[in-house]
Amino acid sequence: MFLYCLVVAVFGAWAISYWTSSPADQVVLNPDAKPRVISPRGDLAADEKSTIDLFENSADSVVFITTSQQFLAAGTAKVSEMATGQGSGFVWDKEGHIVTNYHVIKPIVQGSGRAHITFADASSYVASVVGTSPENDLAVLQVKDFQGKEFTPIPIGTSADLRVGQKVFAIGNPFGFDHTLTTGIISGLGRSIEAEDGRQIDDLIQTDAAINPGNSGGPLLDSSGRLIGVNSAIYSPSGAYAGIGFAIPVDTVNAVVTELIRFGVIKRPYLGVRFAPPTINAQLGIQGAIVGEVIPGSPAEAAGIHPTVQDPQGGIILGDIIVAIDGKPIQNYGDVVNVLFDHKVGDVLDMKVIRGVRPGGTAEEVELQVKLTEST
Repeated sequence: MFLYCLVVAVFGAWAISYWTSSPADQVVLNPDAKPRVISPRGDLAADEKSTIDLFENSADSVVFITTSQQFLAAGTAKVSEMATGQGSGFVWDKEGHIVTNYHVIKPIVQGSGRAHITFADASSYVASVVGTSPENDLAVLQVKDFQGKEFTPIPIGTSADLRVGQKVFAIGNPFGFDHTLTTGIISGLGRSIEAEDGRQIDDLIQTDAAINPGNSGGPLLDSSGRLIGVNSAIYSPSGAYAGIGFAIPVDTVNAVVTELIRFGVIKRPYLGVRFAPPTINAQLGIQGAIVGEVIPGSPAEAAGIHPTVQDPQGGIILGDIIVAIDGKPIQNYGDVVNVLFDHKVGDVLDMKVIRGVRPGGTAEEVELQVKLTEST
């Protein structure tokens, strides 16, 4: 019996070896093997060259922001520093001002801490907070002790003429990865999300360019490499990128950042309206800023500005269309922002609106006076 078992075991081992080591599976080594000859690459496509140039020309303007807080180690007098957050930002001017989202630096605004700015050349500096605008999710920092470093401000574009479908490029530091470029298109305009302080941020750009944690505060660029928005948020039930991102339009950024650099806070006068997205203007062939909502208790309500409403038959009556302020023609929402930027609290605006626009209806031109108050 023992001999029988031994024969069976040996035969079984041989059979397994035979079937698992067939000639087709045997490895043949070749000591004379050489690396393969590299096939020449053809010339890059024009759009590839354009994208590469855009990234290389913009990278020096984009920074990585980390925030930290100091604390005493338990049971000792030793001070330690702990990272509290990270995000992206970009150089605004030659004086070293850096623009980012408010929520990126919120931990150091609400407590004690520091912001560290790391540039594309790996140089790192401590920055101070110049001013914040939680209602716009924007903040301005300034690099301290930069020892003669040359800053490269990012070129500024406009968001007033953006079109759904045009290419956009996002540069940032998602998940801490250095200077990452993602591309996509503008998926929508005039979107709204809730800001850090619970208020609603209007007129946002929607894009499918990948925006992930760490991208916040980075620039959204057009195909010319101009800033058209600041990447701010994503819409995702899981918290990861799901194809829907939002950016603050550059016309808003330009006005808010200038105000923060001047005063450290927003002192811009308040009108109290929410405008219809520019896609509505394009669909209807209308020039002017179409009033979507009028905020209760606002200067706009006090002046009698009409919002967009639904008539009893279910039709839409457009709100007042602002076509001129102080004699200056208004083409879109961005023009209204620029006009407000040139005024102060207490100023009275002479406003011309077109009222009662609806299919088959007769509109009228109305002149109003609006006294501006301070934003609350």
